[in-house]
Amino acid sequence: MRERTHLEQSLEAFGALESELEDGTTLAELGEAEGDEESVEEARRQLETLKARAAKLQLQSLLSGEADANDCYLEVNAGAGGTEAQDWALMLLRMYLRWSEAHGYKVEWLEESAGEEAGLKSASISIKGTNAYGWLKTESGVHRLVRISPFDSQARRHTSFASIWVYPVVDDSIEIEVLDKDLRVDTYRASGAGGQHVNKTDSAVRMTHIPTGIVVQCQNDRSQHKNRAQAMSMLRARLYEHELQQRDAAAQAEAEAKTDIGWGHQIRSYVLQPYQMVKDLRTNVEKGNAQGVLDGDIDAFLEASLAAKLDGGVAEEA
Repeated sequence: MRERTHLEQSLEAFGALESELEDGTTLAELGEAEGDEESVEEARRQLETLKARAAKLQLQSLLSGEADANDCYLEVNAGAGGTEAQDWALMLLRMYLRWSEAHGYKVEWLEESAGEEAGLKSASISIKGTNAYGWLKTESGVHRLVRISPFDSQARRHTSFASIWVYPVVDDSIEIEVLDKDLRVDTYRASGAGGQHVNKTDSAVRMTHIPTGIVVQCQNDRSQHKNRAQAMSMLRARLYEHELQQRDAAAQAEAEAKTDIGWGHQIRSYVLQPYQMVKDLRTNVEKGNAQGVLDGDIDAFLEASLAAKLDGGVAEEA
């Protein structure tokens, strides 16, 4: 049913493009025949908009990886730097929440660890919708923020780091074997705001896969059994992503040998002071409206990263 829905949506989108293209060209021809410059200009604007939509759909049609169509998990972790980094982690997570909302994806909170004064030490969410993983898979990496700190009484400029990790939700069609002997399961009391809803039992679950060192945790539900099931689902997804990375290791090593990797794992810089700019260091795509990006306008970065990954090259500077 999911594949059928995906195909129906793809055909509907193509049909709409075809119909609007015909309408736009007809309007342009009539305008030219009657010398109506206003109609010609309107048709030009429609066709420009159509061109952008067609380019996006072309990219979307290339999301053909084994798990690209799946839902995904997204984890954010604050880097070193205390409150500054924790506030940045919250800002970054909010950016992905806004993007998901704008694209009609459903979001479920799975785990969060609040910062001491503000922000988040870490958080995990699931993003549900067609191609969620395909669009966001290139977002994994370190994100850097430069701004005047609201937590610094001397109003100095600070640089903060947070990391994002995106991995696909794996369904029953993908077989992942997890042996009991390879697992360590710990339970703990979930954190909360207090009051009558405070969790008084050790319902939160932390699961460690000993051979790989992969750790997942879930505290979304009051039931330890439900949290354990969700943690196992997350672990299977992480193990699947781990396997994908191993498969791609040789190709990645070859690609990295041809490119400058002096920036390490940092993929994007968000500068709010002394000027505003967000720049992706892999594709050189830049946007001057930094606040718009932090409000979820990241499509240009996602599309360029996806195009570069598919082409095996670097996208042109925007």
